[in-house]
Amino acid sequence: MSNKPTDGVPIESMPRFVQVDDWIFEIKTVRALRVDEYGKPYTAIANLTVNGDNAYIDGLLTRENEKFNRKDYEAFHQFCQQMKVKQAHFDRFKNNKLIAERVDVKPIKVVAAAVKQTTILKLVR
Repeated sequence: MSNKPTDGVPIESMPRFVQVDDWIFEIKTVRALRVDEYGKPYTAIANLTVNGDNAYIDGLLTRENEKFNRKDYEAFHQFCQQMKVKQAHFDRFKNNKLIAERVDVKPIKVVAAAVKQTTILKLVR
């Protein structure tokens, strides 16, 4: 069984907690790995901490000559949408200075299934 969003399953939000008996297990910290299959060597790693409507991304490391690109950014954005995060915070170096960044995360637009229309009245000559 695969968890890839390319399996044709619409991407929606995922639960931030699961209850088992008298315990609630809440997602607060996530380790993200850039790899095409779990268990294989990865080319990048990051840590995300979720607090309320905010996600804090830190510890982003990539292999030599591997850059954090637009596709990577979109994956993080999509994950934050699924977690119903409203803002993502991260630090990065720009012109050799550490700068704190904040990105607003727009909610996922849910598209209703097409409603099948039937003709009730048909005009005839």
